[in-house]
Amino acid sequence: MGRDILPLTLDRLGDLPGRCARCVFWELDAATGPRVRDPGEAKEGWLTTTLLDWGSPGRVAYVDGHPAGYLTFAPAHLVPRAGAFATSPVSQDAIVLMTARIEPQYTGQGLGRVLVQAAAKDALRRGVRAMEAYGSTALTPPGGCVLPSDFLRAVGFRTAREHLAYPRMRLDLRTVLRWRSEVEQAVERLFAPVRGLGAPTPVGAAHREDPGPL
Repeated sequence: MGRDILPLTLDRLGDLPGRCARCVFWELDAATGPRVRDPGEAKEGWLTTTLLDWGSPGRVAYVDGHPAGYLTFAPAHLVPRAGAFATSPVSQDAIVLMTARIEPQYTGQGLGRVLVQAAAKDALRRGVRAMEAYGSTALTPPGGCVLPSDFLRAVGFRTAREHLAYPRMRLDLRTVLRWRSEVEQAVERLFAPVRGLGAPTPVGAAHREDPGPL
């Protein structure tokens, strides 16, 4: 089993699961989003602008060459919907973790944590100190676009500003350096039996009606 975590680009936009390639929940503000005629075109336009202005705003996970999940993140000025939450704005030293999704058949393999790790390492290279996200305390987040608070806590986020429904949560990216080796060791243990059989060594969230577990 081979696993790759690659930057989100225009060529990989179509590999996002379900309707995620056409979802503009985070990319447009609450007033503009519902009125957009072609969400797919709007999503592509946002990605193009972000790639030119800041760089890749996400990571896509592949297992044996098949798209398995993704995660998106960007500076707050490129995430219009982030300003609609009661716990906004994000801190000046942080970027926004927008959303993530793992396809159901690939859950339980630690891909969500590995995607967060990849995003954090990329942000550190850009000089970013922290990543913040708006978590949902609901058992089924609306539309699947807002990440569950429980998932964010599981991958290292802590509450920065409390809210009954949508707390703002924060990950100090320096902590990633402390748990990186733990993740890498877990991946090694996961794939060691497969490599013993001669398989290749492994290289390495949106809008949907049923977002599935992360």
